[in-house]
Amino acid sequence: MKLRPSLALLLALAVTGVGVHAQSAADLTGDNAPRKYSTLPLTATVSQAQAAQLSARFLTRFHYDAKPLDDAMSQKIFKAYVDSLDSEKVFFTQADMAKFAPLKTQLDDAIWNQDLSGPFSMFNLYITRAIDRMNFARGLLKQGFDFNTNESYNFDRKKAEWPKDQAELDTLWRERTMNDWLRLKLAGKSDDEIRKTLDKRYAGYIDRVKQLDGEDAFQSFMNAYAESTDPHTDYLGPRAAENFDISMKLSLEGIGAVLQARDEYTAIREIVPAGPAAKSGKVHVGDRIVAIGEGQNGPMVDVIGWRLDDVVKHIRGKKNTTVRLEILPADAGVDGKHELVTLVRQKVSIEEQAAKKKVIEIKDAGVTRKIGVIDLPSFYSDFGARREGDKNFKSATRDVAKLLGELKAENVEGVVIDLRNNGGGSLAEANELTGLFIDQGPVVQVRDARGEVQVQGDDEPGMSWSGPMAVLVNRGSASASEIFAAAIQDYGRGLIIGQPTFGKGTVQNLVDLDRFTRNTSEKPQYGELKMTIQEFFRINGGSTQLKGVTPDIQYPKNGDEKDFGESTYDNALPWTQIPPADYKPVADLKAYLGQLQSKHDARTAASPSWKLMLDELAQYKKMRDKTTISLNFAQRQNERKEQDALQAEFRARHKTIDGDVDGSDDPVLDDGLNANERSLKSELKQEKDAKKAADPQLEETAHILFDAVGLIKGDTKLAAEVLPYGGRFSSATAAAAPEKPHAADAH
Repeated sequence: MKLRPSLALLLALAVTGVGVHAQSAADLTGDNAPRKYSTLPLTATVSQAQAAQLSARFLTRFHYDAKPLDDAMSQKIFKAYVDSLDSEKVFFTQADMAKFAPLKTQLDDAIWNQDLSGPFSMFNLYITRAIDRMNFARGLLKQGFDFNTNESYNFDRKKAEWPKDQAELDTLWRERTMNDWLRLKLAGKSDDEIRKTLDKRYAGYIDRVKQLDGEDAFQSFMNAYAESTDPHTDYLGPRAAENFDISMKLSLEGIGAVLQARDEYTAIREIVPAGPAAKSGKVHVGDRIVAIGEGQNGPMVDVIGWRLDDVVKHIRGKKNTTVRLEILPADAGVDGKHELVTLVRQKVSIEEQAAKKKVIEIKDAGVTRKIGVIDLPSFYSDFGARREGDKNFKSATRDVAKLLGELKAENVEGVVIDLRNNGGGSLAEANELTGLFIDQGPVVQVRDARGEVQVQGDDEPGMSWSGPMAVLVNRGSASASEIFAAAIQDYGRGLIIGQPTFGKGTVQNLVDLDRFTRNTSEKPQYGELKMTIQEFFRINGGSTQLKGVTPDIQYPKNGDEKDFGESTYDNALPWTQIPPADYKPVADLKAYLGQLQSKHDARTAASPSWKLMLDELAQYKKMRDKTTISLNFAQRQNERKEQDALQAEFRARHKTIDGDVDGSDDPVLDDGLNANERSLKSELKQEKDAKKAADPQLEETAHILFDAVGLIKGDTKLAAEVLPYGGRFSSATAAAAPEKPHAADAH
């Protein structure tokens, strides 16, 4: 069963070491025994019915955008619930949907009346259908298939109609099974190997479905209700809530990736900075995990179609142990060549994820300028050390302030803050970090469910950097990143460059439902509700919700905006606005954007690395937009050869631009090192290669800031605005502008 991405992502962030769903409590405590088969039909317990009603009371009264639980909401819940059970429309038929139809307007009554028999009957039928379909597929394996026909398979059925009847459902599953066979055939597997692999895959799926119990059914239904209010509200049943708490306490020992369900695959949703996956340079967002192997030589276990928590159980492990991932790359089609990646599980510390700096030297038209870059992976803060009064607690603001001082000493003339894929973090850090670049004033407005607005800002005079600056963002820049970028843009303090941001402008709080009942036992019965309670607004009055932050100079979108971002949710809260805060912009850069855009366009038109990036993006979009594939072996084989040739061309172009950084042509010799020494050597090489590899977007952002510095220097009035306190383009800025106190001293 696949859960909706929002719940998967919520739990993923809790177990960032591997990503995705928290495992069962047994898995987390080292007991890997599988769950027992459940007895059908599953029925709701009294406490589950009570938890549903209690959740409804909270959601209809205290949610930021509280909506009544009525027939209109019931229809939304019905749709979300069906999507959670059968989003690809491969289990239920039109007859099943007709049977379910009365429930469309009855789920509200089911919750208020504590009668969950309707949603449980849907879940029971899902289990029956799933087992039946997998047994049907196993039966097809015995006879094999003819791959010389002109048949095709629509593998993206989200917008398809429900199968009319059993015959149409059988045809769909024959095509689906045929495609599974063909993929393995294209990978060079023999018929016997394919038959064994698929039979084991389908049998494993049946086992996992048979283990689904009443709590799984209730979790799915209640999450459908929670997510129908807004995408970031979720319900966590007692088991999920317990696992969430356990996961939050675990050290980040794993591969350093956040996972999510995508169709029948487990896909890489995020890469944790400084984690094993990031350091390898071989794992990328969008990659799909096909199989997992334990240790250097353990057998590869096929995980296509697995539950997310089962995938987690196989990936997670003790520090310094090895796990192997067979990956279908994001930029490859469904028949793309699989890659084997070996990772050593490690603990990802906050120090490794800390802000980092470098200097890019730009030479153009006989002029050379240094541009400083600060890469900030998240708005982190060691809350525990801060509460205990540790003056040296770790925080994003303190680290960036230190790096700014070092960049001044290196005489940089502009600073780029790189927030690409920075998913947010501490609101306090976003507020204080903005204060490093403005003198005093509001940074963000926060409105609660009662409509009360609180303005948060920077009260400390002075700046750590008063020179020209730019903020580099992309679709993965969310929440606190959007607050920072929006404030810099509203003040006219710097340029925002890149792609439109995620658009998450809401705040959630966790409600322990057991605290509001007469439950006297130590064991939780009602679970927890993660509920939206506030919304962020820019100081200009517009929300960061839904629209995010639109860059002053935009880079090409990569196609992920169709599946990733607030606007991809049907029930996302709308964009709204409130009166602006009392603030005064320090400059107006709009008059110069045209010149900067023209220089940018001319430069990228002649840039080989930019052209390569555009070509790769175009191919990526093409593969992602493809929803139907041929079931003819010869045609698929030709398509794969064309794809392999195109990828080889891309690699060759990268090698020309970047130099040989992957070491693929290096001879393999016995270097006399032990495993740990060899791992360290490999890690150092990967870091060195990463520094050599081209980052066209970052390089271009530095060049745009280079141009901006030139324009500012040529305009006395603009220089006076952009460089408050009369700051200059060198370390002299530090003497001209009062230093911003460290965050620890400011509070």
